[in-house]
Amino acid sequence: MDTKKKRILIFDTTLRDGEQSPGASMNLDEKLRIARQLEKLGVDIIEAGFPIASDGDFLAVQQIAREVREPQIAALARANLTDIDRAWQAIKEAARPRIHTFISSSDIHLKYQLKKTRAQVLKEARAAVAHACAYTPNVEFSPMDATRTDWDYLCDMVEAVIATGATTVNIPDTVGYIIPDEFGSLIDYLFKKVKNIRKAVISVHCHNDLGLAVANSLAAVKHGARQVECTINGIGERAGNAAMEEVVMALETRKDFFGFRTGIKTEHIYQSSRLLTHITGIPVQPNKAIVGANAFAHESGIHQDGLIKEKSTYEIMTPKSVGISGTHLVLGKHSGRHAVSEHLKKMGYKLTAGDVKKVFLRFKELADIKKEIFDEDLEAIVYEEVYKIAERYKLIYLNVVSGNVAIPTATMQMEVDGKTVQDAGFGVGPVDATFAAIRKITKTNYHLLKYVVSAVTGGTDALGEVMVQLKYNGRSVAGRGAEPDVIVASAKAYINALNRLEFLKGDVKKVKVV
Repeated sequence: MDTKKKRILIFDTTLRDGEQSPGASMNLDEKLRIARQLEKLGVDIIEAGFPIASDGDFLAVQQIAREVREPQIAALARANLTDIDRAWQAIKEAARPRIHTFISSSDIHLKYQLKKTRAQVLKEARAAVAHACAYTPNVEFSPMDATRTDWDYLCDMVEAVIATGATTVNIPDTVGYIIPDEFGSLIDYLFKKVKNIRKAVISVHCHNDLGLAVANSLAAVKHGARQVECTINGIGERAGNAAMEEVVMALETRKDFFGFRTGIKTEHIYQSSRLLTHITGIPVQPNKAIVGANAFAHESGIHQDGLIKEKSTYEIMTPKSVGISGTHLVLGKHSGRHAVSEHLKKMGYKLTAGDVKKVFLRFKELADIKKEIFDEDLEAIVYEEVYKIAERYKLIYLNVVSGNVAIPTATMQMEVDGKTVQDAGFGVGPVDATFAAIRKITKTNYHLLKYVVSAVTGGTDALGEVMVQLKYNGRSVAGRGAEPDVIVASAKAYINALNRLEFLKGDVKKVKVV
């Protein structure tokens, strides 16, 4: 079998069509970073930009052509001599330059936008390809709005530009109009009617206005297309383009169905997605396929149980295959006992079946209140339901003085190992002073990882809930306190965390709940 015929070329247009996404404009340095990442990712062709659009775009394409050597570097140009000359000037230093020229082909575009006849447009298409071929044999042509073009006229245009020298002909679904079965039929029709079609690579460029860009691209591949034009995260005009990561992973995951491969190093997909998000500020929706935050997250108890037993039960690809560290089992109200038990084992707790049952019942109660249960929540449940901790530290009294003309001071009485101890602490604010007093009384100085205050209810009289996270010897614990006075709640949370650390250290008696 000819492996070249089984290879799908990935043409990435993140830097051209993707940058046309509202708010996605990039400067020269940012475009270079994306281009280098695309090279690392293994894309075959980078469409670096539209050089005639602006001096900035020209310079960016020129710099990418000079510095990024592995992929082909393409520049877009309308079907006129000025655009094509400018495109060539931008990419002529590339190791493998490509000129990509285009003109509209649908009657609606010809009548309302170009105001030209089919014969005039066909003549201009041939002239543009001929002019581009004078610079390089690597010329791509696109009949814009191809999927709304009369099929026989489209065949005439494709045949004409191939005869003139185009080595790639792209069939764009410019407005995201076509349906997968219909697109497959169109590609079949072209292969049947265009006599010289096998002298060129047939490409597709699909937009996502109906949410079908990836499906249309894959349908075209199944019917003979050998290049797919796409963008990272699917960014682009209006609803965007076919998402590169979805096209690639569909071909990779379903080799049994498609029988094709790409040159993409899939383990760099997630890193590429994150880089683009960082540069453009355009976030990825959590439920986005392949790279979304929830793409490898599971909350259903049935799913979690299956995954624990065998990953392939509910994951058709591994997280590592796209550069994500691992599966995330979300502990929430849909989680089952098996998932909770396994998570407790990972946290270091060796509990009996009876203990797990107690923890799970309390877990379910809390999960009805909170959307997601974190390790600190689970740890608190274990302490409450399985172990009673003989508290080494207890708060007796707290008085705090603070204000814009006073040094924040906390005076405190605590019980330490059954003895009353009193001292004071100073700080930059009332909470800092309170924590300083606690540290002096308890003679501790653990690293404070996190301090979070939230209102349990609404209004100025709301109950304040405080979470304090302390770290000791590689382990962290969270303490909680709730009071109308947030300073008192803070003190209780800190002391609660100290008692839990003492529990971990084994310095206090662990009393099993019966």
